[in-house]
Amino acid sequence: MSKLVTIYGGSGFLGRYIARRLAREGWRIRIACRRPNEALFTKPYGAVGQVEPVLCNIRDAASVRAAMQGADAVVNCVGILAESGKNRFDAVHVEGARLIARTAAELGVARLVHVSALGADAELSSAYARSKAAGEAAVRGAFPSAVILRPSVMFGTEDHFFNKLAALSLIGPVMAVVAPKTRLQPVYVDDVARVAVLALDGGVEGTCELGGPDVDTMRGLATRMLGVIERRRGVIGLPGFVAAIIATLGDTVQGATFGLVSNKLLTRDQLRGLKVDNIVSPDAQSFDTLGIVPTAMGAVLPDYLWRFRKSGQYEAIKASAKNLRKTL
Repeated sequence: MSKLVTIYGGSGFLGRYIARRLAREGWRIRIACRRPNEALFTKPYGAVGQVEPVLCNIRDAASVRAAMQGADAVVNCVGILAESGKNRFDAVHVEGARLIARTAAELGVARLVHVSALGADAELSSAYARSKAAGEAAVRGAFPSAVILRPSVMFGTEDHFFNKLAALSLIGPVMAVVAPKTRLQPVYVDDVARVAVLALDGGVEGTCELGGPDVDTMRGLATRMLGVIERRRGVIGLPGFVAAIIATLGDTVQGATFGLVSNKLLTRDQLRGLKVDNIVSPDAQSFDTLGIVPTAMGAVLPDYLWRFRKSGQYEAIKASAKNLRKTL
């Protein structure tokens, strides 16, 4: 019988790519998520009955255990970028991760892959980064042989990075970016999924930092994005005090409305995190040590950012038609 894997957060950005790859390899897959009815899009990744969304909340021990029963392997992709309601960094990144790892050890699961984040550090001022580091320690304590993946900012069709930047560029003739000099190393989401699958097959051990082949500043990444969507915008760095005011206002509104209005633009904690470069350490296990060539941004961004061009998917056709008129 095919092996069974439970993917916590399997309907999320990274989880769906891991599920798709595992389905092609013949795994039976449980997509453990809070809203399984909204994860039905994952079922066609495999044959009938191969992919099954199930109800689970990683803050609830009974549902975590139920989703893991009989599993040969587990992947934890659950993570949040900002706190809201009961979803606090410690509850999700630390206690939730600990619960999954402890349950996996108790049930005799053979392999566990835990997705953390590049830049996880217990010494940083960002609560997000500290919680990710604490989560790694919790997982190691409960399941010492777990493979921990630390991806940089991930890009792909459903990403919340380049899609957000592109949407912001439509507001006016000038585009302001936060932390313009901070360096990032965006990584293609399917490359991260490839390493996760490799880890389940026994090809990765320990901790692995994953960043793409391109390292650039926030300003540089915004400029690259503008080139892809073929829009001319002046790119300026948003002064730190202005960014702090925007983040504080957003957090205040979210708090005053008890989370009914979420701060999806910029939080104070995200601003603190952006003060530190987010790139792979020189001595870390990475794509190079695994013999994998990561995908460049230029090979993927045009496939999904075309919708932000003035004429969308017809931009290339219009340009070709102009050249045709000139030759006639």
